[in-house]
Amino acid sequence: MENRQQWGTRAGFILAAAGSAIGLGNIWRFPGVAYENGGGAFFFPYLFALLTAGIPLLVMEFAIGHKYRGSAPLSLSRIHKNAEWIGWWQVLISFVISTYYSVVIAWALSYTVFSFNLKWGEDTESFLFKNYLHLADKPGQLGGISLNVLIPLVIVWIVTLGVLYKGVKKGIELANKIFLPTLVVLFLIIVIRAVTLDGALEGLNVFFKPDWDQIMSGKVWIAAYGQIFFSLSIAFAIMVTYASYLPQKSDLTNNAFITGFANSGFELLAGIGVFSALGFLAQQQGVTVDKVVSSGVGLAFVVFPKIINEFPTLNAFFGVLFFLSLTLAGLTSLISICETYIAGIQEKFGVSRTKSVLFGGGVAALLSLFFASHGGLYLLDVVDYFINNFGIALAGLVEVVVIAWVVRELNNLQEHANSVSDIMLGAWWKVCLSVITPLVLGYMMVDNIRTNIKENYSGYETWFVTLFGWVVALAVIAIGILLSFKQWHGSTVRETHQTESKGV
Repeated sequence: MENRQQWGTRAGFILAAAGSAIGLGNIWRFPGVAYENGGGAFFFPYLFALLTAGIPLLVMEFAIGHKYRGSAPLSLSRIHKNAEWIGWWQVLISFVISTYYSVVIAWALSYTVFSFNLKWGEDTESFLFKNYLHLADKPGQLGGISLNVLIPLVIVWIVTLGVLYKGVKKGIELANKIFLPTLVVLFLIIVIRAVTLDGALEGLNVFFKPDWDQIMSGKVWIAAYGQIFFSLSIAFAIMVTYASYLPQKSDLTNNAFITGFANSGFELLAGIGVFSALGFLAQQQGVTVDKVVSSGVGLAFVVFPKIINEFPTLNAFFGVLFFLSLTLAGLTSLISICETYIAGIQEKFGVSRTKSVLFGGGVAALLSLFFASHGGLYLLDVVDYFINNFGIALAGLVEVVVIAWVVRELNNLQEHANSVSDIMLGAWWKVCLSVITPLVLGYMMVDNIRTNIKENYSGYETWFVTLFGWVVALAVIAIGILLSFKQWHGSTVRETHQTESKGV
C-alpha cells in the first residue's frame, strides 16, 4: 500500500465533503428550482431523490475511493483497466468547471468590497453588466480582460492553490474547518434578519405553499433528481478522490448520510433566506413575489443588491455578509474541484504535489481569463449549461451503468462499505443504483438531447453553441480516452488490491 495522505479527523473529511457539496448552486439555484416545481410539494420528490439516488451514489463513490485508494482515474483503473477513461472524463469536467467557477467567486469577492458603500447604486442591473463586467454587445466578442474581475480572480486562485499546495490535512481540511463553519454562521445571521423583515412571511408562503397538482408531473421529479445530482458533487471525481484519503476504518455509509443531509439542510436554509428577502423586496416595490423571483447570476448580483439597498438598517453589513457567504461557499467547492485533477496528474505522471498544483492549477487559472473577458458571461453561460447537462449527468449515467452492469462491482463495494459501516447496505442500495438512477439519468439525457437539437440553448447562434457547448462536452470525453492510453507512472495501478479481470 502506498504512503497516501490522510484526513486528520473524521470531522475534517465530513466538513470537506459537505464543503464541496455546499456551493453557489445551493444559494442561487435550489430556491428557484423548488419554487418553479411545486413549492412545498417539491420537497417530497426532492427527499425521494436524495434517498434513492443522492445518498446511494455518494456511498458508491465513497466506497470506490476508499477501497481502491486513488484519484478517480486510478481507482477506476484498479476496478478495470478499461474503466479508467471514465475517471479522466470526470476529472476533465471538474477542470473545465474550475476555469469559470473561479470567475464567479471573483465577482462575489468584488461585491463583498462594493457592499461597504453600496457601490452598485440604484440600477443594479446596469451596474453589473455595464459598469462591472463591461459586457460585450453580443456573444462571441471576447473584447479585453475586465480589470474589475482580474484582480479578485488572481486572489481567488492564490487562495485556492495555496490551500491545495499545503496538502490534504494541512490545506484542504484546515481550510474547510475555517470556511464552512464561518459560512454557516454568516448565512444564519442573514436568514434570521431576512425572516424578520416586512413581507418575509409572504415570501415564505410562496416558497412553501404546496402545489400538489405538480407532484404528478414527470418534469418535477426530473428536476428533483437533477438538483440532488448537481448539488452533491456526484460524478465530478471529487467524492472518489476525497474518500481515498480516509483511514482504513471509516464509516462510509454514515458519512454519506451526514454529507447528503448537511447539503440539503443548507439548501433549505438558503430557500428560507432567499424567499424571505424576495418577499421583503416585493412589498417594498408594491408587487407580488412572483414578479421579483430570480435565480442564478441575476438573483445574486442584481436582485440581492436591490434587496440590500432596501434594508432599513445596516445595509452595508448585510451586504458584506451575503457576498462573503457566496465567496466562502464558492471557495470550498473550488478547492475540491481542483483537487480532482491535481491528484490525477500527481498519480498518473508520478510528479510531486507542488508540480501538480503549479501545472494543473496554473493552466486552469490561465484559461479562466477567457471568462474574465468582456464576453466572458456569454461564454460562461453556454459552457456551464453543456458541461453540466452533457458532462456531469452523462458521466454519472455511464459511471453507474459500468459499475452496476458491466464490471458488476456493486457486490464488492457493498461488502466493503458494510465491513466498515454501522448502517448496513441492503438490496435497496443495489436496486437504486442498478435500476432507479440509470432510468432517471437516462431519461434526463434523452430529454436534454432532444431539447437541444430542436432549438439552440438560450437562443444563441448555432456556431457559438456548437463551439463552446457541444465541442467542449465532447472534447473532455476524447481527451479522457486519450489520457487512459498513457501508462501509469511506475507500478501505481498494481499497488493495491485489483479485482480479477472482468470484461468491459
